[in-house]
Amino acid sequence: MTSTIPTPMDFNTLDDFDVENKTVFVRVDINSPLDPETLAILDTSRIESVIPTLQELYQKKAKIVILAHQGRPGSWDFIPLKNHAEALQRILGVPVCYVDDIFGGKAHKKITELQARDIILLENVRQYAEEMNKKTPGEHAKTDLVTSLAPLGDVFINDAFAAAHRSQCSLVGFTPVLPSGAGRLLEKEIATLTQLMSQPKKPVVFILGGAKYGNVLPVMNAVLSQGIADWVLLAGIPALAFLESQSYMLGEKNIVEKGEIKEKIQKLYRRYKNQIVLPSDFAWEEKGKRQEGILSQIPRRYTICDIGEKTITSFREKILNAATIFLSGPMGIFERKIFMQGTRGICQAITDSQGFSIIGGGHTIAALNQLELSSQVSYMSTGGGSLERFIMGEKLPVIEALKASKNLNKPSD
Repeated sequence: MTSTIPTPMDFNTLDDFDVENKTVFVRVDINSPLDPETLAILDTSRIESVIPTLQELYQKKAKIVILAHQGRPGSWDFIPLKNHAEALQRILGVPVCYVDDIFGGKAHKKITELQARDIILLENVRQYAEEMNKKTPGEHAKTDLVTSLAPLGDVFINDAFAAAHRSQCSLVGFTPVLPSGAGRLLEKEIATLTQLMSQPKKPVVFILGGAKYGNVLPVMNAVLSQGIADWVLLAGIPALAFLESQSYMLGEKNIVEKGEIKEKIQKLYRRYKNQIVLPSDFAWEEKGKRQEGILSQIPRRYTICDIGEKTITSFREKILNAATIFLSGPMGIFERKIFMQGTRGICQAITDSQGFSIIGGGHTIAALNQLELSSQVSYMSTGGGSLERFIMGEKLPVIEALKASKNLNKPSD
């Protein structure tokens, strides 16, 4: 298998290495949503996304050592990776050995005993105290994790696009000391998003929803100021934030932000008012049933939970007329059946459209999977924070580390 992406890369990829009988460290992002009670993996989308890289390495007879994380220290979903190894094995269809060690004696023994086409998954790298420290690649290269594992490896492959915005140990620490390159997922993500940002087919519609809005402002500013987006459709918390900034009465349960952020929203809206589309109606729950209406009709004691039918219709019209569509974030609390309507309507409009569609963010992909529409969109990005930062034009530490590594380490013959 060779890359089918024509975009030239300024970092190495799998095409640049002979990995037969070589020990290859592969950093992936398979951080997955879990059941709070059983800790079972609820959605394997991110695991599935790295399968092409692992399959290719397997076919080329590499010795494969996978590094990954789940959750973060102190969070309920910070768990060992045993279930992830089982999921990888099931999807890959070949044995994947889970090693409950990162760089101690047990891990060393397993790595040194590897044969061609053996695959192991090391323990959650975030169990290493220094993993999440924000340092330069050179500084991370001196940590115990890297100095212990690097001498056992021949090549480092990074396929963790969803974590590409983080300058953490296992993500960038190997690049100064091992020949390094991007896996197929990371390569494809960068190529696809580069095309979106540099040569999008017009008109372009960005649809931004979800429960957070901190990065929505810089994303909107980036795509509007650079002339990339023709329309930005807002739903979820971002829509409420913009409506609140225009002095709409939302009710105490729907208040988002005041002060400096509110002023930034007002400034952005004044500048691009003709391109920013806000919902005209919403849905809320009353006596266990879905109710819809314009803002003035919503009792102030209720929480806004979804966009209404009029908004779905107006958004759909914009989507059907677009040549490029970008969606990040659901339209409302889609986890509840009565408030899936907005997300379903927008996702259905996207799949009905003839335009090229890019879907980003874990919750958005989870909603698409739930609606069984995933196969009908053009491209699903695994990134959340990394996707947003790429669109904002920020440099991603993982990509910068791979670029630097290309100059430091020549690929093997």
